[in-house]
Amino acid sequence: MNSGDFTVAELQKLLLSPDADKTAILTAMRGDARRSVRNLATSFFKRMQRQAEELKRLEEMYRLEKAYYDRGIFHVAGVDEAGRGPIAGPVMIAAVILPPLWVCPGLNDSKKVSPKKRDRLYDEIMTHAVAVSCIAKTEKEIDELDIYHATQAGMYEAVNTLSTAAEAVLCDAMPLPQLSVPHRSIIGGDALSASIAAASIIAKVTRDRLMQEYDRAYPAYGFAVHKGYLTQRHRDAVLAFGPCPIHRRSFEPIKSMIK
Repeated sequence: MNSGDFTVAELQKLLLSPDADKTAILTAMRGDARRSVRNLATSFFKRMQRQAEELKRLEEMYRLEKAYYDRGIFHVAGVDEAGRGPIAGPVMIAAVILPPLWVCPGLNDSKKVSPKKRDRLYDEIMTHAVAVSCIAKTEKEIDELDIYHATQAGMYEAVNTLSTAAEAVLCDAMPLPQLSVPHRSIIGGDALSASIAAASIIAKVTRDRLMQEYDRAYPAYGFAVHKGYLTQRHRDAVLAFGPCPIHRRSFEPIKSMIK
């Protein structure tokens, strides 16, 4: 191939063609006298490298699921939560069953993903997942049960309300001994399992959107910004206005203020 027979736009179109011999085209472009063509070849090759690395990362994120797929168990639910640490608002728990080995570029632990990308991933997951369930445990339930047991109860509920029954469960950190299906609790699972990562995205985005609604109901506290976590701004607002109905009475400094 002689890349000199093509314009830059034509070469770019060739590279995007699914049937093109990209190796031959890139080799020819790298020897082209035109700097614009050589730069295009370099940037396209780097993009191919990034895509290959992302596919490898995603494949590794299905390692835990594959242990079940190899046994003919394909409805594997990932379970995770968002909001155990804040002093206001609910803890949100999600369970997600993904299609086996579904490729979703960018899928990762919600804490490692920007808000804009989380929103995109949320839409992708909701569109393609086999089943999704998201449960809120309110501040009142948290105060009654404590945050650990409220979260655990929410995880059982999320699994049990999936529209497609889970045949196995992978959970981030929390043990779920009452489940009747095979299950594993994995510390840091939201970075190791695609299914748990998907659940973390659903839980996080759902909770953040709810906290934005609470911000409109209780505008003095800044819930849209800190999502209920105890930032200095949040602490100052609580000291100035006192706790509002969605503050957790069992969490400090609310607990001491009420006493």
